Amino acid sequence: METSLLLFLLLAPFAGFLFNVFFGKKVSRNVSGTIGTIAVAVSFGIALNFFFQINSTKQPILIDLFHWMTLGNFDVSFSFLLDQLSVLWLLFVTGIGTLIHIYSISYMHDDENLHKFFAYLNLFIFFMITLVTGSNLLIMFIGWEGVGLCSYLLIGFWYKNQDYNDAAKKAFIMNRIGDLGFLIGIFTLGYLFSSVDFTTIKAIVASGRTVDLGWLAFGTLCLFIGASGKSAQIPLYTWLPDAMAGPTPVSALIHAATMVTAGIFMITRLNFIFDLTPTIQMVIAIIGAITSLVAAFIALVQNDIKKVLAYSTVSQLGLMFLALGLGAYEIAVFHVITHAFFKACLFLGSGSVIHAMHGEQDMRKMGGLRKYMKVTYITFLIATLAISGIPIFAGFFSKDEILMVAFHENKALWVIASLASIMTAFYMFRLLYLTFFKEFRGTEEQKHHLHESPSLITFPLIVLAILSTVGGFISFPGHSWLNEYLKPIFIGAREEHHLDSTTFILMGVAVVGALIGIGIAYSNYIKKSQVPAEDNEITGFSKVLYNKFYVDEIYMAVIVKPIYAIASFSKNFIETALSGFIFGLGKVTNMVGTQGRVLQNGSVGFYLFVFVIGTASIIAYLFLAQ
Repeated sequence: METSLLLFLLLAPFAGFLFNVFFGKKVSRNVSGTIGTIAVAVSFGIALNFFFQINSTKQPILIDLFHWMTLGNFDVSFSFLLDQLSVLWLLFVTGIGTLIHIYSISYMHDDENLHKFFAYLNLFIFFMITLVTGSNLLIMFIGWEGVGLCSYLLIGFWYKNQDYNDAAKKAFIMNRIGDLGFLIGIFTLGYLFSSVDFTTIKAIVASGRTVDLGWLAFGTLCLFIGASGKSAQIPLYTWLPDAMAGPTPVSALIHAATMVTAGIFMITRLNFIFDLTPTIQMVIAIIGAITSLVAAFIALVQNDIKKVLAYSTVSQLGLMFLALGLGAYEIAVFHVITHAFFKACLFLGSGSVIHAMHGEQDMRKMGGLRKYMKVTYITFLIATLAISGIPIFAGFFSKDEILMVAFHENKALWVIASLASIMTAFYMFRLLYLTFFKEFRGTEEQKHHLHESPSLITFPLIVLAILSTVGGFISFPGHSWLNEYLKPIFIGAREEHHLDSTTFILMGVAVVGALIGIGIAYSNYIKKSQVPAEDNEITGFSKVLYNKFYVDEIYMAVIVKPIYAIASFSKNFIETALSGFIFGLGKVTNMVGTQGRVLQNGSVGFYLFVFVIGTASIIAYLFLAQ
């Protein structure tokens, strides 16, 4: 029974993919979208069933489909593990995935390749399910590469635009760099433990068996490099903002529920390995903190509504990695969940705005939209309050937990994370005020067509806004259901933070910081009615931030152009050398032929002379050889 349910869980989205690939063009747009949505909804229903079962029994479910390979004493099974961590991920991957599919039916209705879009979305969900349910690193790697492929297909979905193609290639290539690190990490763990099975490695670590910590640190560092690629950490983060080239539902799927959470999932799944390498944990924490701050700085001055949200995602992921690096895996998971709620709501809300604005994404040309789009505005406001860390919304609880751990473990990292959180509140309310408040700044034609989005777009927004409001209560300080639920995933008991005077002070500091950020945004964009300058008028440090610290330009100058130059030189050198060699052979052959023609003159007397000389030479050689 469990095996059948698992196969349905996996294959329902894959069946939706196959249907839309082979029959999507032959059926109506609504049928194509409905089939794709039902496929993911079926997986969500099965995930719910597994969740209730595991929450009741507290026992993981291991389903071994078949033996995959044997190399000496190294065995790998094609098997799947359903436990507290994987089922939790399944719930928001398939749950939010279903909402995004519902949203896409309306949002993408007029696209000529709608069936292809739903096929790619279904395939994306299939590979993400594979990633989180695999019982070993090789199964995870299949899903890991699969979501990379699907991100390439979806980011470059509107392939007629070359800039979008370039964004897709950038995402694909940068992820391949990270994936190489992940693969080396897998090989290293396989060498150290003679297994890549999660349960086996965990048992070996729990038994206290001695492991070469030098090689283990190298392996965990490589795994973190892989996580940095998928989850957009410095220096492999620049692909994620460019991923905005894809349709807005793709942005929501990648940023909120699937691909960017893969790195956090992998490190949490292997928490018992990372706990043995505290130096690498500190590297993870530092890079996470710096990423959160750098991305927050860049988001301060962006004017594309989706770009602000993209850098917000990078910043929030940095906070999650900060928690992972400090060993607070359950808190990182908590922020993954709440972030999935409010970030999906924000991206889908931005899509609703873009839909009403007929493709316009520049906030400088918006304003006053709350009069025309009340549902979108209210849901967007709720999600903005959540990401800003305002009580009682979901983001307050999870972000506060991260800041609390950072305060107790490393004050410097706490300061960095706190600054990033203050800036988050500022740039998110900057976005809210520029988009929904004051007077409309677009064209008269745009104003004439402003309207609330259809119910298939607003329904997912309402559901996500509700989750963004109440989602934080799954881990209320001192009474955390989530921490208790995740205990079997970790080795040893973990101390839970309780409500004391320090906790309340830290909460107060975080809330005051968020209110300061909101107050500055209110002063600038409501009281003073400021509108960001045009691109050619931006100067000073704002220009540096607007151009994203020129990181892309640095990469282009230091890495891309030298590689192009080396490739061009190698191409020209090889072509020159090869053509010279081939033409040289031709010339030598021609010269030998020319000389040979001189000898072949038709004189019988000359031929007899040569024959006699040759025969005499052979006889002389044989005589001397004796």
